[in-house]
Amino acid sequence: MTDEVPERRAGLKTALVFAMLFAVLGAVVVFAYYSTFSRPVTTVILIRHAEKVIDPNNPDVDLSPAGQSRAQELVRMFGDAGINAVYATQYKRTQQTVKPLADKLGLAVTANDSKKTPELIKQLLSDHRGQTILIAGHNNSVPEIITALGGPAYPTIPEGEYDNLFIVTVYRTGKARVVKMKYGAPTQ
Repeated sequence: MTDEVPERRAGLKTALVFAMLFAVLGAVVVFAYYSTFSRPVTTVILIRHAEKVIDPNNPDVDLSPAGQSRAQELVRMFGDAGINAVYATQYKRTQQTVKPLADKLGLAVTANDSKKTPELIKQLLSDHRGQTILIAGHNNSVPEIITALGGPAYPTIPEGEYDNLFIVTVYRTGKARVVKMKYGAPTQ
């Protein structure tokens, strides 16, 4: 009977050690799960500027009445979407496209140089990681930005198309998923 007590204690100690090991292993698995799947996702909404006044003598034109209506459509669509920042190139047509939305959201429009996509991408992914950003660009810069964010290559948007909208979801791994949509009145 005295030999039975040490054997029980040894068995109890072994069971306790295994239980603790399983608890630690469980904690590691839970931690790994949350650190892998709860990484911040950055969402970039990209649009080309709205319809512009046609003036071959002026490279920096205003929006046309149709363009002003399209700009108001952005307010309706994204006024409550949780946008954290609004970017537009240095041209009046891009600034005017996003101004009504930025005003509703109480955000300043950050101007970016239309020819400096790498700098824009670096700023977005460092200053706005995990946020939702709206960017107004041009028929050539919007596809360039999508590609730079890790999305597929899109062709230059045709000159008469103003109703394209791209939602780029950028994962922390650097991969991106793109959803292409149309908004506002159809063009072309």
